[in-house]
Amino acid sequence: MPMSAQRIRILIADHRRIHREGLRRLLEGEPDFFVVADAGSSADALRLAQQLRPNILLLDASMPGARGRDMLRALSAIESQVRTILITERVEHADVVSALQLGARGVITKDADSEILFRSVRKVMAGEYWISRAGVADLVTAVRSLLVHAREGRSRKLKITARQQEIIASVAAGHSNKQIARQFSLSEDTVKRHLTNIFGRVGVSNRLELALFAIQHELNDTP
Repeated sequence: MPMSAQRIRILIADHRRIHREGLRRLLEGEPDFFVVADAGSSADALRLAQQLRPNILLLDASMPGARGRDMLRALSAIESQVRTILITERVEHADVVSALQLGARGVITKDADSEILFRSVRKVMAGEYWISRAGVADLVTAVRSLLVHAREGRSRKLKITARQQEIIASVAAGHSNKQIARQFSLSEDTVKRHLTNIFGRVGVSNRLELALFAIQHELNDTP
């Protein structure tokens, strides 16, 4: 097996050559990263994502011709399996929520240091989400303002128990398993079991997805 096949395969998309070259040099200094290509245009990025099937796309959110959201829609349309990390000037909560809804797996700022960049790539590759300078709790207000759904009947349709709804609300508030356990006089193992059951019941795979789901379905308040 070629060495590159064992590494995280990365595609860089940025219209500025100097930025692409700088990112490439940084990333290639890490033994578990392999930069498969870099693209200077949205069209090239889409073509290379299809042809080369990278694991990670580092996407400049201000690419000319197709902004970050447009690129995410295009990637979704071609059913690309690449996990996209947006690189943006600043993290705005509304923009983060929109990017996540469109399929982004991470958002980092352009002034983030190299260790943050490396960590975001590894975390996203491992199936997690990465959001610079914004935690789950920070997103709650933004999601609430963007997503409005009728509450009546939601809990019954999803067959969520009162205890499960309490835990969902706590996750949406950004509480850790330890904090939730203390809040409801449970063991941490019991909280973990509840979360496993909740993830399966509502169809999510991590705490961030659960928090977004909770706000979307207005389950972020305790019953």
